[in-house]
Amino acid sequence: MSLTRLLSDQQGRLDKLERLLEQELQLLTSSQVDGDALARIAQQKQSLLDELERMETLRRQVQSRLGYAEGTEGARAAADEAGCLAEWDACLNTTERTARLNALVGELLEMRASHNQEMLAFLHQIAEKTLYDPNGRASRQPGRISTSA
Repeated sequence: MSLTRLLSDQQGRLDKLERLLEQELQLLTSSQVDGDALARIAQQKQSLLDELERMETLRRQVQSRLGYAEGTEGARAAADEAGCLAEWDACLNTTERTARLNALVGELLEMRASHNQEMLAFLHQIAEKTLYDPNGRASRQPGRISTSA
C-alpha cells in the first residue's frame, strides 16, 4: 500500500472520528443525555481508534523499512519524498483537532459525572431524613414553624 493511499485512508478515519466526537459533544451538552446514543458512539469510536492504531503501526513499519528515521521528522521526510506532504500535514492537523475535541468531551464527561454524584448525594441525604416519628406523627422539621398551639 502506498504512503499516499495509507494517509488518505487514515484521513478518512480521522474525519469520521472527528464527526463522532462532535456528535458526542452535542449529546453531552443537551439537557437530556441519551445514554444509549453515547454508548453507540463510544463503540464506534473504539472501533475507529483500533483501526487508526493498526494503520499507524503499518505506516511506521513502512517508514522504517524504507530507511527513514523514526518519529515525526522521518514521517515528514517520507511523505515529502513520496509527494504526499499535503496529506501528511492534513492528517496531523486533523489529529490535533480530534485531540482537542476529545479533551473537551472528557472534561464534559467529568463535569456530568460530578454533577450526577452531587445530585445522588443530595437525594440520599433527603431520603435519610425521617418525616414521621415512630408513633406515625409528623416530626418537627428544623426551620419549620409549628402550627400547633
